[in-house]
Amino acid sequence: MEKGKVILALERQRELLRLEYEHEREEFKRLGQITGMGRKVKRGDAWWPVAVGRSYYNSLNQLVVEITRGADEEVEHNFEYGRQVMFFTTVGLDDLRYLNFTGTVSYAEERRMVVIVPEGGAVAALQDAAGQVGVQPSFDETTHRLMMEALERVMRARPGSRLAELRDLFYGQARPERFTFQPMRFPWLNATQEQAVNEVLCAKDVAVVHGPPGTGKTTTLVEAIYETLRRETQVLVCAQSNTAVDWISERLMERGVDVLRVGNPTRVTDHMLAQTYERRFEAHPDYPSLWALRKALREVREHRRNAEAYHQKVERLKSRITELEVRIHSALMAQARVVACTLAGSASRVLDGMKFGTLFIDEAAQALEAACWIAMSRTHRVVLAGDHCQLPPTVKSIEALRGGLGHTLMERIVATQPQVVTLLQVQYRMHDAIAQFSSREFYDGRLQSAPQVAHRGILDWDVPIMWVDTGEVEGKEEFVGDNYGRVNRPEAQLTLATLEAYFEKVGRQRVIDERIDVGIISPYRAQVQLLRRMVAHNAALKPLRGRITVNTVDGFQGQERDIIILSMVRSNAAGDIGFLRDLRRMNVAITRARMKLIILGDAATLTRHPFYRRLHHYVGDLNTP
Repeated sequence: MEKGKVILALERQRELLRLEYEHEREEFKRLGQITGMGRKVKRGDAWWPVAVGRSYYNSLNQLVVEITRGADEEVEHNFEYGRQVMFFTTVGLDDLRYLNFTGTVSYAEERRMVVIVPEGGAVAALQDAAGQVGVQPSFDETTHRLMMEALERVMRARPGSRLAELRDLFYGQARPERFTFQPMRFPWLNATQEQAVNEVLCAKDVAVVHGPPGTGKTTTLVEAIYETLRRETQVLVCAQSNTAVDWISERLMERGVDVLRVGNPTRVTDHMLAQTYERRFEAHPDYPSLWALRKALREVREHRRNAEAYHQKVERLKSRITELEVRIHSALMAQARVVACTLAGSASRVLDGMKFGTLFIDEAAQALEAACWIAMSRTHRVVLAGDHCQLPPTVKSIEALRGGLGHTLMERIVATQPQVVTLLQVQYRMHDAIAQFSSREFYDGRLQSAPQVAHRGILDWDVPIMWVDTGEVEGKEEFVGDNYGRVNRPEAQLTLATLEAYFEKVGRQRVIDERIDVGIISPYRAQVQLLRRMVAHNAALKPLRGRITVNTVDGFQGQERDIIILSMVRSNAAGDIGFLRDLRRMNVAITRARMKLIILGDAATLTRHPFYRRLHHYVGDLNTP
């Protein structure tokens, strides 16, 4: 593809991104107008009421305020590091007034949040607010702006620059280059994992590790990073989500690698928190001196007297503060072997001016291409790991989706540069009967099951997959709103009854003693919330409640359970299955199970689609003596 066509393709990406931005902005505005506060709270899109706690200056000299919400274990919130938020007060649900400033989430856990707020009255406004205080996300333009800026940088990249070379490689006819040396041996890896690590080490430009479910993608990626660090001083490791960044960071720390975590860890453990830039900054021996100087500067500004003396003192303090900040920052960056952050987080000001030899992007198939370019502007070569046959990136605009915005950089490279792709082919998670359907449908039948998992089960002579046809149950699906989707109450009741029956078959005490765990999955949020309530109030399941997790397909990405129960919800005369047509989500859902997969669904509705018809026949054949 000649340069003009490359630029046109990138301009098309930018236009699709603009459509997505406008759609999200309008949808945010529309939902804000029609959604009541109670529903926002239940959806996790608002905390109300909250208690306003202490305010202080953090290690980056930003004014922050702590807020906490009441205990409500059933509601998972949608606040995360870097999210812009706005505060409001209520006298009654109908009298909602927004405060005239926005904040940015610095840290968020289950019931506590630290928010960066502007100086000059924001804290006082919160503490003096009449009525009850709440917080909700504001429309966040930051990530869209960063992606737009990244595409602009790529389009303007000077000929001969590394960014221009990567751009032309991914869009043009150029062939990726590689080093040539004798392959290294890694006896603790299988053959395709070993091959993937060697391909990463040989790559001058790009390598792709394609990891289907249970094939040890993270293990392979950690080994590739570890070996790369024998050749390079420092690498950048990114992923689309904070959860994915935390996961790979923890695995690297287990190998003894020094990881500097930029951003808010989702996995809130002392070990993880200790790796964050802010905690490391505060732990530096020079930090007390820096804190004292910052405090002195604020006091000087508050008690301004003689103009000339004031300016001289301010400049001296600022100069000393800058000197200490640079010293601490340089020490932290020099010490870290891995800098880990989200793709958007790679634009953080703490990384200003930094370049890396290699960028590793985990879960690359879930990231928009523009998000990848944010991080790729900092690197010489890139390694992508993920599986484009599982969850795609989130695109809310139908027009942008049809235009190809959901087509990822990883998919582009797999299609145009197949020689840089290594498919991991041995899975260590599932019974072979579960794995083989996924293998046939998504991986050209190339997946094999490791001997130690191929035939493992909970019960002797148990069939690994069963389909409970809910078509005969009285009652059908119900539509409960754009954001919740659909619910099927009779199917939810049958889901719990099926689980109870299987527990009885296995033996409840055995479930407890052997710590057998269960995942209940539904593609629809409304069904998930209904099932959570039903599990919480089911007396028979009370002793086993700690072994049961209920979540959406997206929520189970990267996880696995001994038993998976899948509630499909859709049941209608028209055979309409909605977004169940996205088969990649179903690939995720069915491959979460280690030993037992139970599908509850209306066969008459679902099997009108050829994929579900093949799945139904496959399960039927397994259960036929």
